[in-house]
Amino acid sequence: MQQETILVLNFGSEHSQRIAREVRDLKVYSEILPYTAPIERIKTLNPKGIIVTVDADNLSAEGADKYINQVYHLGIPTVIISEPCGDEIRDFIFGPCECSGTWTPSNFIQNSIDIIKEKVGDKRVLCALSGGVDSSVAAVLMHKAIGDQLVCVFVDHGLLRKNEGDEVEEIFKGKFHLNLIRVNAQDRFLDRLAGVSDPEAKRMIIGEEFIRVFEEESKKLGKIDFLVQGTIYPDVIESGADESGLVKSHHNVGGLPEDFDFREIIEPLRNLFKDEVRRVGEELGIPHHMVWRQPFPGPGLAIRVIGDVTREKLQIIREADAIYRDEIAKAGLDREIWQYFAVLTDMRSVGVTGGKRTYDYTVALRGVTSVDGMRANWARIPHEVLDRVSSRITNEVAHVNRVVYDISSKPPATIEWE
Repeated sequence: MQQETILVLNFGSEHSQRIAREVRDLKVYSEILPYTAPIERIKTLNPKGIIVTVDADNLSAEGADKYINQVYHLGIPTVIISEPCGDEIRDFIFGPCECSGTWTPSNFIQNSIDIIKEKVGDKRVLCALSGGVDSSVAAVLMHKAIGDQLVCVFVDHGLLRKNEGDEVEEIFKGKFHLNLIRVNAQDRFLDRLAGVSDPEAKRMIIGEEFIRVFEEESKKLGKIDFLVQGTIYPDVIESGADESGLVKSHHNVGGLPEDFDFREIIEPLRNLFKDEVRRVGEELGIPHHMVWRQPFPGPGLAIRVIGDVTREKLQIIREADAIYRDEIAKAGLDREIWQYFAVLTDMRSVGVTGGKRTYDYTVALRGVTSVDGMRANWARIPHEVLDRVSSRITNEVAHVNRVVYDISSKPPATIEWE
């Protein structure tokens, strides 16, 4: 993509992502690479400037000063920064780097359309549409670029929230008039997940099964060369693609099988943070309530059921989650909280219902505030709201007798439990 780029070269600093965000907030594109990246990779990006983010211990490591010298010899303006500092970053990118600040949603859309058209040509494209913000923006962006060459496949894997499958079909067929195929694959996904408790194994199974469904649908449609996914930058970073260390494998990054029938995967949002995806979505004309819908993971409720996944557990968590979301909306907090959802723990405890002893599940409620999902604080939801949610869940949802609220921030926790 032909745009001004500032490279953030990470020497193990915990601030690299925040520094990259500060650059992007100034309407200049930034990308993070580890200090182990080949010098040729840096040349390929053709950055107007390089910010070296350092940790004192890593900077003194064997070979690290040598590497920085190689970077300096590229003749690209370079600065070493140890922590976020707006003024220094602004002065650097608009001073010696001579950037003009053209990283905007409209420019991103036009650049993406040009690239997509050149890559796809007259070929047909299949888009993996989940109905979430990322895949929705990817689908509308692709449709704007190639029109009827795009076929969207919505895989109903049995791991969606209450009534979600019907809502997705209605919106994209009715409002956007996309060529949408809904595939009922609930049984095959749940059969594959039967007895699986390990979260990484769940993600791998779901990632592979998604691809297999898409392959089968593409064969029915005739030759389709490209598969589109709504992968975004935090997915890539957390999956260890920047060599900063694996947090968890996102089903659309680390969960993909090595062998699949598509010629290439297109990920038009791969370099965007979540808030940037939302701005692009609004620029594309996607309704506000859809663009600002809270994030929902591709593996769906499979990673919000701790332990093995069963139909009974999924029904419990669907009902509990629907109550939680309903009460948050009624309280007018749905725009203040970045993400909020229920988790069915694998813990059972003693309780009393209708005067009788029970030994049932504990549901955990999670709510966080964030800008881009990379860091998050637990949401300070009013106690009276939590009280209503707890009362409704324990009274209306079978096999639940206890509700707890998660007050962990990210880091050290992640937003999702698995």
